[in-house]
Amino acid sequence: MNYNIRGENIEVTPALREYVEKKIGKLEKYFNHTPDANVHVNLKVYHDKTSKVEVTIPMPNLVLRAEERKDDMYAAIDTITDKLERQIRKHKTKVNRKFRTNGSTAELFAPVAVEEQAEPVVEEEDHELEIVRNKRFDLKPMDSEEAILQMNLLGHNFFVYTNAETNKTNVVYKRKDGRYGLIEPN
Repeated sequence: MNYNIRGENIEVTPALREYVEKKIGKLEKYFNHTPDANVHVNLKVYHDKTSKVEVTIPMPNLVLRAEERKDDMYAAIDTITDKLERQIRKHKTKVNRKFRTNGSTAELFAPVAVEEQAEPVVEEEDHELEIVRNKRFDLKPMDSEEAILQMNLLGHNFFVYTNAETNKTNVVYKRKDGRYGLIEPN
């Protein structure tokens, strides 16, 4: 696994880096091609001395992401590892139910290169319409059920994907009543 560990208001010491790599390295058993898997870790300390850990692991059919805030940085790292492992197990269970006759699901956890790029935006007088971040990613073919699973794993309220049947871009979203909606082009 390739680790990208960043610290905000904290110096990432060799001991802290080693602890992160050791704990998150336990997830390697779930990956098919571990040497190429990218792990993005952001360690942050706030003025009130609370610690926040964010981990993102992009893969072809899934983006594992978790964050945890605690008083102790090491406790946050332990908790976030458990969260990521639960996400992987939950995803594997759902996918296994769907693909029992299609063989191994190991390729679902192969690594992928995700390009994320923040571009500066020309300031306008109306700040309400200002774009402050730009993300680029590959849309993976899937059905709406898998897209909803991805959305929930990421903790977002919408998810853009390519419909595997129609090969068109669709959007699933969480409605205020707790159910889900689907936006399809004509």
